[in-house]
Amino acid sequence: MMEKIHSDKAPDPVGAYPHAKKVGNLLFLSGVGPREKGSKEIPGVTLDKGGNIVSYDIEQQCHAVFQNVKYILEASGSSWENLVDVTVFLTDMKTDFPTFNKIYAEYFKTNQPCRTTVEVNALPTPIAIELKCIAVV
Repeated sequence: MMEKIHSDKAPDPVGAYPHAKKVGNLLFLSGVGPREKGSKEIPGVTLDKGGNIVSYDIEQQCHAVFQNVKYILEASGSSWENLVDVTVFLTDMKTDFPTFNKIYAEYFKTNQPCRTTVEVNALPTPIAIELKCIAVV
């Protein structure tokens, strides 16, 4: 049996998909970015009039995306400690990976899930990071 999960605290998805789906005791999160609930604002991002990124702060985006993941985990009855796999999408691996990796280590001191980090050309909104996670419930 599958159950759709929606968090009242996480930003709404940018497409026709749930925040997560629970299948048995596994929880599959859709891609989670750093946007804020109820706003199109992205922490640490400055856009020009055309909506293009002028500058961004990867640290602020990392903290925001981790918070959004926590919101979705909590809405599902799971927790940060129950993450088993994290896929990370960065738009600038060379510049952002060292900062991301440092912040990631701060959040995953005790629980260290499997992780894959890849660089992508772009993400659906003007963000520099997105996470795809699997957890147990």
